[in-house]
Amino acid sequence: MAVDSHELRWLVIGASGFVGSAIVDDLRQRGATVVAMAAPRLRSTAVSSHEIVAEAGSPTPGSPISSSREELSAAFSGIDVVINAAGLATPGDAESPELTGANALLPAVVALAAKEAGVSRFVHLSSASVQGHRRVIDESGNRAPFSAYSRSKALGEEALELVAAQSTPLSLVTIRATSVQGASRPTTQSLVKVARSPIASVATPGDFPTPVSSIDALAWFVVETGQFAGDVPSVVLQPWEGLSVSEVLAAAGGRPPRRLPRFLCKAVLSAGYFVSGLLGERLHGSLRRVELMWFGQEQTPGWAESVGLTPAPSVATVLENARLGK
Repeated sequence: MAVDSHELRWLVIGASGFVGSAIVDDLRQRGATVVAMAAPRLRSTAVSSHEIVAEAGSPTPGSPISSSREELSAAFSGIDVVINAAGLATPGDAESPELTGANALLPAVVALAAKEAGVSRFVHLSSASVQGHRRVIDESGNRAPFSAYSRSKALGEEALELVAAQSTPLSLVTIRATSVQGASRPTTQSLVKVARSPIASVATPGDFPTPVSSIDALAWFVVETGQFAGDVPSVVLQPWEGLSVSEVLAAAGGRPPRRLPRFLCKAVLSAGYFVSGLLGERLHGSLRRVELMWFGQEQTPGWAESVGLTPAPSVATVLENARLGK
């Protein structure tokens, strides 16, 4: 059940980014009224969700946080749904005030500003990486971040949980995006290069489900969640698009990948993460991509499947288009 998007007024933060621009395009194709907004640049050295919420809730007058919150509150006037698609997508980077500011502090500031402005629903884009190396990802509050990037996203989720406890009647929803691909995205171009190379491989038997997904499906799902007329859980997972690790590499590379012994893959990853730990997690991002290539990651059907919000699978087409340069 959904409200017609024509009846709602939307605002997308981070509208010029990879995800934000796709969401804006989806809304405009539906004929919706949408405001595109750049994200404020915030910095934070906080290490806990309580510190994040304290910074966002009681900023120093005249500070960047205070100015941003005032600017956001004014921009949100008359808006029904705010979508935060902003953030720093830097899986290989180390901890920094910029990373924490973009992925943890900004969501809390936006949520509080949305509450002040009387926004009906705030949708925040997080990442399934907050659950780390779990074999099965879900919509629970269980988090096991393994890198600076995933820790910053997990901190953002935790801060929003605290904000949500005091933000009735604002509907605050966090969507955990999976491994989102788009034909023009550098990450996808890198995947195509790997899939075409001799290192394209999977762990036997090669039929593990993968969370690799498409930007088209994510944009559709975000809009459908934003306009859903009923209650939405505080955390929802982007629906699976049905591909296995072998199918992803075949679509991106144009040929089936090699199959490697499972024990060898596990041994290589174990040694790699050990060395990366000694180097300050410098290799964690790259190792995680290899791990997903070999073993994928299963996901539990969640809220979207229960209410029939399952997008048409398009990730195979996206990868094939990227390979063919379309």
